[in-house]
Amino acid sequence: MRRLLAILLFPALVLTACVTINVYFPAAEVEQAAREFVDDVIGNDEAAPVEDAGPGGSAWVPRFDPNPVSWFIGTAHAQAADITLRTPAIEAIRTRMRDRFRSTFLPALESGAIGIARDGGIVMRDASKVSLRDRAALNQAIADSERDRRALYREVAVANGHPEWEAQVRETFAREWRTRARSGWWVQDGSGNWSQK
Repeated sequence: MRRLLAILLFPALVLTACVTINVYFPAAEVEQAAREFVDDVIGNDEAAPVEDAGPGGSAWVPRFDPNPVSWFIGTAHAQAADITLRTPAIEAIRTRMRDRFRSTFLPALESGAIGIARDGGIVMRDASKVSLRDRAALNQAIADSERDRRALYREVAVANGHPEWEAQVRETFAREWRTRARSGWWVQDGSGNWSQK
């Protein structure tokens, strides 16, 4: 009898000891953080309002799970994501990008000389719209911007404890750079075609 009881209790103990941990890329939170960062850099005044979900992020909604095994197996969910974009390294990058964007890129974007590429970077689109005297400085600013963008995406992923998120952070920011572009700027779509917003 003891043996039968031990055989029956062992699987129950194993099942109750299991915990499933869901670690996911918080796409919505990164998108909101990227939107705010991009708006700050390019000087958009129409920054999207942030919805307040109260303390701790989204509200917990109880739900019945019809899987009887899950009644015995605990699930640990990652707490609501709080994407950090306020580290000293990220702030230094933000300042450089903001200063460069407003002093060098805005006039060139408005003239159509440069555009926002599908990866979110700034690229020379029509060099003929820039004087030879200013072209070297603009090319240098574009190269500096590219270095800062790569560093930004790496820093955001590392600051949030997930260096493996770097590629997803890059994709999210690329969408926001294109989406938040102002009317009249040239933007490249996912296929590489240019259009004026």
